Amino acid sequence: MKLAVWTYEGPPHVGAMRVATAMRDVHYVLHAPQGDTYADLLFTMIERRDHRPPVTYTTFQARDLGADTAALFKTACKAAYDRFRPEALIVGASCTAELIQDDPGGLAEALDLPVPVIPLELPSYQRKENFGADETFFRIVKRLAQPMERSARPTANLVGPTALGFRHRDDIAEVTALLDEMGIAVNVVAPYGASPDDIARLGAAHFNVLMYPETAEAACRWMEKALGQPYTRTVPIGVGATRDFVAEAARLAGVAPKLDTARLRLPWYSASVDSTYLTGKRVFIFGDGTHAIAAARIATEEMGFEVVGLGCYNREMARPVRAAAKALGLEALITDDYLDVERAIEEAAPELILGTQMERHIGKRLGIGCAVISAPVHVQDFPARYAPQMGIEGANVIFDTWVHPLVMGLEEHLLAMFRDDFEFHDAAGPSHHGHKAAAAPAAAEAPVAAPAVTEPAANDNGGKVIWLAEAEAELRKVPFFVRAKARRNTEAYAAARGQARIDVETLYEAKAHYAR
Repeated sequence: MKLAVWTYEGPPHVGAMRVATAMRDVHYVLHAPQGDTYADLLFTMIERRDHRPPVTYTTFQARDLGADTAALFKTACKAAYDRFRPEALIVGASCTAELIQDDPGGLAEALDLPVPVIPLELPSYQRKENFGADETFFRIVKRLAQPMERSARPTANLVGPTALGFRHRDDIAEVTALLDEMGIAVNVVAPYGASPDDIARLGAAHFNVLMYPETAEAACRWMEKALGQPYTRTVPIGVGATRDFVAEAARLAGVAPKLDTARLRLPWYSASVDSTYLTGKRVFIFGDGTHAIAAARIATEEMGFEVVGLGCYNREMARPVRAAAKALGLEALITDDYLDVERAIEEAAPELILGTQMERHIGKRLGIGCAVISAPVHVQDFPARYAPQMGIEGANVIFDTWVHPLVMGLEEHLLAMFRDDFEFHDAAGPSHHGHKAAAAPAAAEAPVAAPAVTEPAANDNGGKVIWLAEAEAELRKVPFFVRAKARRNTEAYAAARGQARIDVETLYEAKAHYAR
């Protein structure tokens, strides 16, 4: 473990909380010190849930460590059952409580409660949040799901959506609609909204739809072996992936594929005249493996972007992310250190970042637009409106979300271009208020000085190039979302010709050279 200002994933018990909070009629008893109750805020403040997570903490303190902490856990467990009367009880320890080795599973079993008790053994110092969610759901399914006769009509289970998931609520509705269009009913959605009784009847479905491999792949693999249920491998994020998913689901259900694209706007919007400025935009993609891989396909095949960086923070998805990056001629960035990600983005100098809430902050520091495509996210990415990532409407939402930073970037450049105008200078105030524009403050007369130079920058040949002040001023007229590329091209042009200084003439010569 290490101290960090930001982490992409919490400890495994947070993943277990995401599963428990998503379900109904279950309760999670967590052996944890008083400080670990912070996790409640993730759901009530960030996800805006209207009720607390179904979690009871033992909340032992330092003075309790010299006494019987096992007794504290048993008391909390019995009290939680008596108060909430759940249909199933999940028990486990936080990373701190793991060190005292009280064995919550064994202690809870000894209480002989009249409901299933599902013990969790989550290695807090080796694994993280997504693993915790995946392992918790697997344990619940393994304990409660039973073999049974298949439903009369084709049905599927939607597995993987949890609390605190990125657009999981709306993805469920979109995938349900895709299946319904082909006559495939949804048997159970789990863990989101499922009760222990619902988990028990998972076996009635003909197949499982694995919506998020990070949180349900272990359960799907078990159900494939124990219940004879195949599961989908395609995650329907993007137009191409949605078509592939429909074909795969139809094959597993034994029905004809059907997809209504009347509401689909992404292909035309991305190919229309209004969107030609998207073509060739350099993008850096980082997030959880599922969303990062999907974003790379959409960026290259459906939006005309050039992917200059691709990576994920969850090492469980490292292999497929590396394969996706290799297909694009890139080396994948697999790290959970946001400083590594920031360095990679700065080096790649993209025009757009597709990432998490952390990459949004990185983009602000570097002056690069960012669209959020993956958890972890903050409160603004749990919108009140319908905003899926999957299916037809998800593709439309993705187009709007990704284009927005670029459109705003163009608008910002136009405002900067006219900043010296009598109506738009900084002291004029908002023009839409209808006030008479104030005159721009007069600039103080500056003494005539020799041409200023900026700090030397390293060129591709290992030497240094110096930007004259006039060239720097001219460079600032270039839109900020392509300014870094213009700087790199100019420095490469100067280095190739052995020029140590860059003036305005060099800048325009480089522009003409690369325009050919």
